[in-house]
Amino acid sequence: MINYLQVENLSKWFGDLVIFENISFTVNKDQKTAIIAKNGTGKTSLLNIIAGFDSANTGTVTFKKDLRVGYLNQEPKLDDNKTVLEQVFSHSNEKTAAIKKYERAIEENDKKAIEESTLLIDNLDAWDYEVKVKQILFTLKINEMDKKISHLSGGQRKRVALAETLLLEPDFLILDEPTNHLDTEMIEWLEEYLTKTNCTLLMVTHDRYFLDRICDEIIEIDNNQVFTYKGNYNYYIEKRQERIENLTTTIEKATNILRTEAEWMRRMPKARATKAKYRIDNFYKIKEVASQRFDDSKVEIDIVGRRLGKKVIEFDNIAKSLGGKLLFKDFSYKFSTGDKIGIVGPNGSGKSSFLNVITQLLAPDSGKIETGETVVVGYYQQKGLSFEPNKRVIDIIQDEAEVITLGNGKIMSALQFLEHFLFPRSKHYTPVEKLSGGEKRRLYLMTILLKNPNFLILDEPTNDLDIMTLNVLEDYLLQFSGCVLAVSHDRFFLDKISQFTFGFDGKGNIQNFPGTYSDYYENLRNKESELKKEKENPVKKEKPKVERKKMTFNEKREFELLEKEIADLNSEKANLETDVNSGNLHHEKLLQKSQRIQELIKIIDSKEMRWLELSEIAE
Repeated sequence: MINYLQVENLSKWFGDLVIFENISFTVNKDQKTAIIAKNGTGKTSLLNIIAGFDSANTGTVTFKKDLRVGYLNQEPKLDDNKTVLEQVFSHSNEKTAAIKKYERAIEENDKKAIEESTLLIDNLDAWDYEVKVKQILFTLKINEMDKKISHLSGGQRKRVALAETLLLEPDFLILDEPTNHLDTEMIEWLEEYLTKTNCTLLMVTHDRYFLDRICDEIIEIDNNQVFTYKGNYNYYIEKRQERIENLTTTIEKATNILRTEAEWMRRMPKARATKAKYRIDNFYKIKEVASQRFDDSKVEIDIVGRRLGKKVIEFDNIAKSLGGKLLFKDFSYKFSTGDKIGIVGPNGSGKSSFLNVITQLLAPDSGKIETGETVVVGYYQQKGLSFEPNKRVIDIIQDEAEVITLGNGKIMSALQFLEHFLFPRSKHYTPVEKLSGGEKRRLYLMTILLKNPNFLILDEPTNDLDIMTLNVLEDYLLQFSGCVLAVSHDRFFLDKISQFTFGFDGKGNIQNFPGTYSDYYENLRNKESELKKEKENPVKKEKPKVERKKMTFNEKREFELLEKEIADLNSEKANLETDVNSGNLHHEKLLQKSQRIQELIKIIDSKEMRWLELSEIAE
């Protein structure tokens, strides 16, 4: 196999904080590889170094010569002064360069340059490139091509950066959390695009369906060791468990042997200088194996929950519009204890606004909301991170509670609680600004749960959380006795935790569907398929019987002429198609002949329809 990327002994640290150390792996041509690791282990830093946007303290990154590399950063840097279209075309590849050269030649009326650039575009097959650009932007719901980058939301900026990266048509594509800010329709489109593309892929994502459907190799970084799994996400889960079991067995065996060998070392000091030297050397090897510590600790969230009364939250015909756009209308629902509901729909369809109405951050335009006296809401907001940058991790938890009571009656200090959430003591006194994005999200989740809510509202809780934390959060939500209402684009997450689905259609309607995300979308696709079939094969209404009339002399003559005209037109169309497909035409001639073919198709259709009308009279 052809080696596209070689990472050797890569290390990165900030002062005394080691991010990762001596990381090595390879990525070969056509592989689609994902990196999996816990938050705070430097996944984004690693991708930045590989892409050349940061430097390592030690080690090397080597790409195959002349590779075109595309990189989607988790926080892309765009030019605020450019329009969407200018930004997408700003990073030149062969096709964009050829199109720019052609446009410049047209402006300057340079006939020689026009001829040269036309030939170049022909050779690159780039005439439809601008169409492709607009199709990708449209699919990613970026419809205002002339809008300034400075006027875009964070999600829109990420989607523009994704379009720009894909349109570079790189040989090697690096993606950092590509599904963030994409709705389900966009994610499924991106899955299909990456499956079909020939480029080699290296990415970081927490979307487990995405991992399973795209990747053929998983690289796990655990305790500064790299483990490679030649398969998709499901294969990785299976083989990782085998690795853990084997490692546990090896450590247990080494520990048992070590007890015997340690006793021998204490009792036989003279043997150390003579024939038993090999046994001494072996002792230290066994000690090294037995000293390994496998850190498979999980975030166990078991905070005691408040009681929820019979009356929870009731909606009665609520409606809301923002900026002249109807978000939802005539929606009624009575929440019951234990309801676990997923919210899905296109970006901009009003999902976050719906949550803000429930939490009274927004007032409904009409309708009524009643909340039971025992309801305590915990609201995890998409933009809820508002920690003071210099504040220490331990202080943030202690501000919420000095002592935490768990569901099993156990009492924990703030320090113990942080360790429970995989924050080692070395990070307890770290300023928040030095945490990774995922670690900040985990800390924010802790502050929500410490309020001891019985009605959890989660707006995109899976963004930036590592897979290990996601699995435990899902297990907690399944055991949670209160209500859960979650907006998420993570299909795996919704399938696991939700029993019902609120489907937003972007036109003001909310469907209350009894089932998971997958059930809802399967039902939606079936309906769309049925509607499409109805349009393609409409039920024909029986025509009322009318008395057959005889063909006039003029109609007979028209009928005869039509047969000849249709034959002549079809002959002309066939000749034009032969010319167009020959590949020998100049661009202008190609355009003229193509336009004439379209005209002929319309004329032939019209004449064939008239011929059919007359043929019914002739029968």
